[in-house]
Amino acid sequence: MSFQRLGLFTRLVRSDESEDAATVYRHAREQFDLAERLGYDAAWVAQHHLDPAEGGLPSPFVFLAHAAARNPRLRLGTAIVTLALEDPIRVAEDAAVLDVLSEGRLEIGFGAGGSRHAFELFGLAGADRQQVYADKLATLTAALAGAPLVGDRGLNPPARTLRDRIWQATFSASGAARAGLAGDGLLLSKAQPREPAAPDATLWEIQTPLLDAYLDALPTGVEARIGASRGVFVADDHDTAWALAERGAARFLDQLRRNGGPELATTVEEVLRDSFIGTPDEVVAQLTADAALRHATDFIVQVHPVDPGQEATLRSIELIATKVAPQLGWREGTNP
Repeated sequence: MSFQRLGLFTRLVRSDESEDAATVYRHAREQFDLAERLGYDAAWVAQHHLDPAEGGLPSPFVFLAHAAARNPRLRLGTAIVTLALEDPIRVAEDAAVLDVLSEGRLEIGFGAGGSRHAFELFGLAGADRQQVYADKLATLTAALAGAPLVGDRGLNPPARTLRDRIWQATFSASGAARAGLAGDGLLLSKAQPREPAAPDATLWEIQTPLLDAYLDALPTGVEARIGASRGVFVADDHDTAWALAERGAARFLDQLRRNGGPELATTVEEVLRDSFIGTPDEVVAQLTADAALRHATDFIVQVHPVDPGQEATLRSIELIATKVAPQLGWREGTNP
């Protein structure tokens, strides 16, 4: 493995229907706190609107500002802000303020995706998502780079080096090439749709063309930044890991059906097919087979869609840092 940084990713989802937003946010704070103590290099959150089964945080900069004050060492990332639904100048302003408050620790990831409900919410149901995203990304990138916005006035506060910490998430080789041409980081998802002609393809087989397109497009002299997000749940014994994983996957599948979300899977097995589950040694063996992960500079772990409850999640975070990542070559404190 070649990854330099170990990241924790939370979607801030409920592991129990009785949990309210305050509980979910408190649990996420506790996970960040533990990650800081264990030496994780970064912590990431996702942005979601209206679809609680996918994620419970519509305002990532607000949450990360709180985390920046609470966790003085962790790098803080968005994976992703759905830029097509946002005003790009306001996003640039919020990101610049957060970067100042966190003393340059923000990693800012963007994507064109989002649920149908979210695009309806913001009056963009019929929009060309990719074109809207590309246009807004160009505006935001120019603002972060210091371009004049009105007359000779630029972004305030200035974004300094934040332009160099943009990441793009995509499911396509063309999107990966776009990120490479821009010199941005590439964010690979924990799961990805299958082509009808290759329903049994592994996650890394699907993502290898994206890696090739990104690396081919990267300008000479620009270092690759590849963040590989993976669904990883580790427990002290095999049976416990799988019992909790299957319970969580069944709950997630039920939520998808009730919320009318996208049909990402139809069975528990399909929900879990891209996840890495088991004891530390079992998960190490599974991750070692992931050819895409070998190219990653950032290995980003999330427990979703297992979501086994706070106690089991915290134990998994601990086992990853102490038992799994060290076997894959990561060393605490070596990659600021």
